[in-house]
Amino acid sequence: MNNTRLHPTKIELSDLSAAIESGWDLYRLIPLPSIIYASVAALIGFILLFSIGALGFSPMSLPFAGGFMLIAPAMLTGFFQLAESALTDSKPTVSTPFIAFFRTPLQTWMIAIFCAFMFLIWITDAGVLYSFIIGGAHLPYELPWILKADEKIATFWFWGSLMGSVLAFTIFCVSAFSVPILFEGRGNLVQAVHASVRAVFKNLFTAILWGLILSLSVLIAILFLPLLLVVLPVMAYASFALYRTVYPHIQSESEDSAS
Repeated sequence: MNNTRLHPTKIELSDLSAAIESGWDLYRLIPLPSIIYASVAALIGFILLFSIGALGFSPMSLPFAGGFMLIAPAMLTGFFQLAESALTDSKPTVSTPFIAFFRTPLQTWMIAIFCAFMFLIWITDAGVLYSFIIGGAHLPYELPWILKADEKIATFWFWGSLMGSVLAFTIFCVSAFSVPILFEGRGNLVQAVHASVRAVFKNLFTAILWGLILSLSVLIAILFLPLLLVVLPVMAYASFALYRTVYPHIQSESEDSAS
């Protein structure tokens, strides 16, 4: 494995819409395995939201939902395997993403563990901020509270989002392109992370916009969980498509001569 070909290309805004369109097309091609695999995340999200609401800390739902983007890389291998199988006409089954998930390379798990660590930092900071701003008021999870948030809740969300955005950007730089690079075996951990950071900073504006699109779409989907069964696979496939735009495959001389 080497990174001699990992030179990021410049992407435009049109590439983002093209990636989302590609993600939607793939989802429509393999809806059942996509939904079944995404249902694992939906179940975890339901348990978290139910627990938070039962404890009366419903405003913490937004930090938890936003933090999901930090641990999402752990699931990406399964979606990437579905995408690759569909693109190569391998007819993926419901078991395909789960098999890929359990065969996730150790280096990818190292990124996932780092993301989980950052998630714990985010939630810990949000919890401290929550205690200072909102205190011990019992606020069960009910959808109307999202629309009727008072000044304290709005203040908590604002400062929590500012704190979380720094961590989220760090995670995005590290994982945005490194996970698919490792999935395709195009480099080791250090090479993949370096390539991911280079790609983000070479396309800083479009990369930040892409990160916002990912975060907001998944955030909304988690708060209205049935949407996650569609949004999560579509955006995972879109991320894979965008990665292949930033780091397209280039045939080697031996491949050229063989063809």
